[in-house]
Amino acid sequence: MDFGTLFANLFLDYTVRTIALGTAVLGVVSGALGSFALLRRQSLLGDALSHAALPGVALAFLFTGSKTPITLMLGAAAAGVLAILAILGITRATRLKEDTALALVLSTFFGFGLMLLTYLQRNPDARQAGLTSFLFGQAATLLERDVRLMAIFGGLALLVLALFWKEFKLLSFDRDFGDSVGLPMHRLDILLTSLLVVAVVIGLQAVGVVLMSAMLVAPGAAARQWTDRLDRMVLLAGVFGALAGVAGALASSMGRGLSTGPIIVLAASVIALVSLLFAPNRGVLAAWLRRRRNQRRLLANQVLADLYRLGQQHADPQTAHSRAALRVMAFGAAGVSNTLNALEKRGLVQARPDDHWALTAAGTQAAESHLEDVAAEEDR
Repeated sequence: MDFGTLFANLFLDYTVRTIALGTAVLGVVSGALGSFALLRRQSLLGDALSHAALPGVALAFLFTGSKTPITLMLGAAAAGVLAILAILGITRATRLKEDTALALVLSTFFGFGLMLLTYLQRNPDARQAGLTSFLFGQAATLLERDVRLMAIFGGLALLVLALFWKEFKLLSFDRDFGDSVGLPMHRLDILLTSLLVVAVVIGLQAVGVVLMSAMLVAPGAAARQWTDRLDRMVLLAGVFGALAGVAGALASSMGRGLSTGPIIVLAASVIALVSLLFAPNRGVLAAWLRRRRNQRRLLANQVLADLYRLGQQHADPQTAHSRAALRVMAFGAAGVSNTLNALEKRGLVQARPDDHWALTAAGTQAAESHLEDVAAEEDR
């Protein structure tokens, strides 16, 4: 299948279009809300909430006998809120730390959910078929009404995020100050975490409880590499999440046996990996390039200073000195030869016979300027 046909299916094929819209909505909501969890160092919270939603799905079906998306989503939301209260209760009433509380709630709720699923599978009633798809998601079953439901719940969550933007920003960066000015930070904490529950709930059908945490973490982690501003980070995280969703939907449509949920998570992971490596300010490659530039600059300044100091011992400050002497003064630095060549191109040094090197007039000025800066730094 060529790319032209692939993108044509995005607009003309009902199944591909529906899945792409649904996963794009999920990506926007989970990326925007997950950014706050990332900044608050609560990345595992999404994992705990997604696993905690499983028993809510099972209980909602057990009590109502209905598999309609709204019923199962409400059950998952109720379980998620209960998990939030359990985590907060454990951390406030005991001396256990938050990561321990998250692990306890995650394992307990998920184990209870698996037990309920096992019980339902042994029930002769065939209506429970398909509930196990909530473990890893089944985006291919998304219908237009499901996408509308996801858009409504996700839109409401984003609206609340916009209304409480300043409060959530303060909660994420300076909670103590918020307490000092009288803001109900504990209630705001519960509200923001409840919005994460909404993101988890709308993603259960597409991605599943096992993989949903990646959709909350990966877009925000990718966006964090590109900006230091919260508003831009949230916007970028939403864009990256939507891009991962659409890419996963298109990739899964290219062949049989390709599950949409895992491919979406892989796409989000690829975006995060590319950002970690190539982001201009915080990326690994950018940091490596900065270190290389700094090393070259420091070595160039050292060679200029060494030539200048050696020249001061002679009547002519531009007296030539051997490359070997410069290597000794630079503690045998392997980059002296490359540095001399680079300085020669810049017109700061010039080669003399017998592999000797001397400062030019411009090089002498550059060396003096560097040594003056070093002296001023030492005097501070």
